[in-house]
Amino acid sequence: MDLSFGPEYEKFRAQVREFLAARKGQAPSSSMSATGSGDDMRRILDWQKTLVEGGYVGRTIPREYGGAGAKPDLLESIIIDEEFHAARVHRGLANQGISMFVPTLLQYGSEQQKQAYVRPTILGEMVWCQGYSEPEAGSDLASLKTTARLDGDDYVINGQKIWTSTAAEADMMFALVRTDPDAAKHQGISYITLSMDTPGLEVRPLKTMIGSSSFNEVFFDDVRVPRNNLIGEPGQGWEVGRATLMHERNMLGNTTQTETMLQNCTDVLAEAGVLGDPTYRDRLMKLDARVKAMKYHSLRLLTDTLKGRHPGAAVMITKLNGCQLNHDISALAIDAMGERGLLTRGSELVRDQGAWQAQYMFTLGLIIGGGTAQIQKNIISERGLGMPREPKPAA
Repeated sequence: MDLSFGPEYEKFRAQVREFLAARKGQAPSSSMSATGSGDDMRRILDWQKTLVEGGYVGRTIPREYGGAGAKPDLLESIIIDEEFHAARVHRGLANQGISMFVPTLLQYGSEQQKQAYVRPTILGEMVWCQGYSEPEAGSDLASLKTTARLDGDDYVINGQKIWTSTAAEADMMFALVRTDPDAAKHQGISYITLSMDTPGLEVRPLKTMIGSSSFNEVFFDDVRVPRNNLIGEPGQGWEVGRATLMHERNMLGNTTQTETMLQNCTDVLAEAGVLGDPTYRDRLMKLDARVKAMKYHSLRLLTDTLKGRHPGAAVMITKLNGCQLNHDISALAIDAMGERGLLTRGSELVRDQGAWQAQYMFTLGLIIGGGTAQIQKNIISERGLGMPREPKPAA
């Protein structure tokens, strides 16, 4: 069976390899974090700029907005991912702004909004957070109560958001707000952007079980936002917001990221001297089989896209499987480290600056975040398998 992509694409693959051979030394290590030291951050942003200029990030974004302007080609995207993975080179930033907001903005935003936001976002110079969940509107997001009342040329926002990742570090927020309290709950929502230094906005960090404050509460007290910050039309927020959630699930279930994690986990087992142990080898082989199944499922979704077929609920499986799989890979790495697996970031003997311990707890959170595993399973069973809808409680 010939699984090559053909001469044209193999020529493109050679170009990617040439780029990596010339620039690999500039790439940050996989353990560097965009929330780490100043030196780490500068190196990551320099590498991000190199990737954008080379057309390996923002490849299909039009040139007028800072991208490479290449025509969409899914096979080229797969080749880029494969070669970066094989070379073990940092693939660039993947975050709420780059991976979720920018593709949403390109679909629904105005020309002025695209000019203002896309370029600094893909370069990593403008950091975004997502204002969706509220204390009484998590899985049932459409029940959100944060209001935006039109007053002249401004919306005046009042309410609260919670579990807002990176809110304390973000420059901007994209948020869902209720602009029409009299409309049906899905129709009265709008999608708006705002600066995090707007008067009346307060961020309160929430300490997580790994000791950091990656989540936050955000409070709005008569926060005035220009009406032209609305993305799409008033009342279109549920449609726009769902597009963002689709991009979020694709980001959280990224196959190449999981392959890289398994590769790094194998290195941990080898360094710990347990790669030949039957118990560890058995766990590693089972994880390897799940990673390959996930990759081939993604290729099946690619085939659907290329042939114009709607994948249906199959697309939900990527996020559901990916988050659990990443957590299980982290667990194996920590077990293989033995006593070192109990160390935390900052300890003298901790491996990879404590990245595995942090990743273990972070991926546990992602099984809940971005659409809980239970909600994902309900959607797959009801929409994909045609099973009866879950009974609603009596009024």
